[in-house]
Amino acid sequence: MNNQQLNQLNQGQTGQRQIQIRASDDVLKGQYANAMQVAHTREEFLMDFMNLYAHQGVGVVSARVIISPGHMKRIVAALADNVKKYETQFGKIEVAQAPADANEIGFAAR
Repeated sequence: MNNQQLNQLNQGQTGQRQIQIRASDDVLKGQYANAMQVAHTREEFLMDFMNLYAHQGVGVVSARVIISPGHMKRIVAALADNVKKYETQFGKIEVAQAPADANEIGFAAR
């Protein structure tokens, strides 16, 4: 997705001031993560996205997102809405069981 496509998505929001969003090609490539860890303080939420290499016993953080509690609520609502739309279009997402072994790949919340 290039900057023009991002702008077109942004223009789809009605009733709000239009903001031009720019992103470098490297940012638009995205970062893969097979694990995520969430932590919080009174003032902010921290989300670490990482790649775990269980066979090596190593994990590498690929991105950290730090956001306000109010924005976290909006993100959770947007994610829930998108999961609902996805399931309407493609069918129910089955939730996988959490790994029994901490060395396996998975998602964790603290």
